[in-house]
Amino acid sequence: MNRNEFVIATAIVLLLAFTLGWFVQLVIQRFRRVSAADMGELEKLAQALHDAEESRDQAVMFLEQREQELSNQLSQTEAELRAAMEGLRDARQEAEEMRAYIERMHANS
Repeated sequence: MNRNEFVIATAIVLLLAFTLGWFVQLVIQRFRRVSAADMGELEKLAQALHDAEESRDQAVMFLEQREQELSNQLSQTEAELRAAMEGLRDARQEAEEMRAYIERMHANS
């Protein structure tokens, strides 16, 4: 390969590299370009996402508040149940004492 053939081959390789680079740059620019309609759609999606996040946060707060209310109600109901059970136990004990007293009175008479 003489000097002229080497220069021509190098020039062709450089021309092909330049052409390929230019083509790739055009393709990348085409994919990167965002139209006004796409931007509008992206804005709508962003707003919808923001609204959905706010709704989710409100739902979470509502559920936490409701859980707290139910927890308090459950604690109150359990306390009332314990009080009722103690009252029932006392009433049974008193009824048992009354029966024993009545039996003693019948036995003495």
